[in-house]
Amino acid sequence: MSDLSVLYDVPGPRARRRNGLYTVLFLVVLGLVSWWVLDTMADKNQLAGEKWLPFVEDSRIWTTFLLPGLLNTLKAAALAIVIALPFGALLGIGRLSDHRWISVPVGAVVEFFRAIPVLLLMLFANEAYAQLTNVESEIRPLYAVVTGLVLYNASVIAEVVRAGILSLPHGQTDAAKAIGMRKGQTMSYVLLPQAVTAMLPALVSQLVVIVKDTALGGALLGFAELLSRVRSITANYGANTIAAFTVVALLFILLNFLLTSFASWLEGRARRSRKGSGAVVTEDIGSDVAVVSAPGDGPAGGPGGGPGDGGVGKTH
Repeated sequence: MSDLSVLYDVPGPRARRRNGLYTVLFLVVLGLVSWWVLDTMADKNQLAGEKWLPFVEDSRIWTTFLLPGLLNTLKAAALAIVIALPFGALLGIGRLSDHRWISVPVGAVVEFFRAIPVLLLMLFANEAYAQLTNVESEIRPLYAVVTGLVLYNASVIAEVVRAGILSLPHGQTDAAKAIGMRKGQTMSYVLLPQAVTAMLPALVSQLVVIVKDTALGGALLGFAELLSRVRSITANYGANTIAAFTVVALLFILLNFLLTSFASWLEGRARRSRKGSGAVVTEDIGSDVAVVSAPGDGPAGGPGGGPGDGGVGKTH
């Protein structure tokens, strides 16, 4: 019996025909919707060559608008990533502390900032910089965007780190204690190195979110990131909004593809060079909750699993 057949019922002849029919119907509906969209765009003169040619023939549209906007997007995302990753790791480790005077306040901070929309954090940060600091108005939007991204994403990364560490078997901690390691040494030399491979998929997902959320600063704070350049392009090259949005969307897709490709390469290299637990931390986008899945997870006493295997508890 195939391993996959254990996970679900193999479809029979009628089910395969029904699935094939559903596939054909979906492709037909998708084709009709695509045709309707393109036909509507053609009627509105949105497919005319003069609306798309500037992106190919006029280099100034790139050097004046798109590339500077892309550079600002990369700058804000890079700053947020560099700050949020270690900050989130510290918060995640803090939540695992045996000392309640550490774990309780850290947990409150994490839950507080996870519950607030990132755009609201950016608006608060922008107002705080305006009222309480001497930050110049020209760079204030950048500061506000980075601050909002760091506060929100560090709290999410903290949960990813916590779930990645908890995905490890408790025997790892017990073995470290048996050879006389202190708590800090156990976390630094035993748990974190093994949990990295389990955390990478969810971390990559959060890094992509950081890149995309930089656009929120352009929408309401006047931050000159990539998406905000659409208004300048349409103001200087006519009513080519659809074309401008399409090009910007393709740039975001390319940027995130490069990021995920690099992360996939890094993950593969980490898995080859270090034997991990086999657990993988994924992320429920709707609830921002990190979920741990491990090989052999099952009911207590089941194959490959038992009470406490890859379980959730405090790290000692």
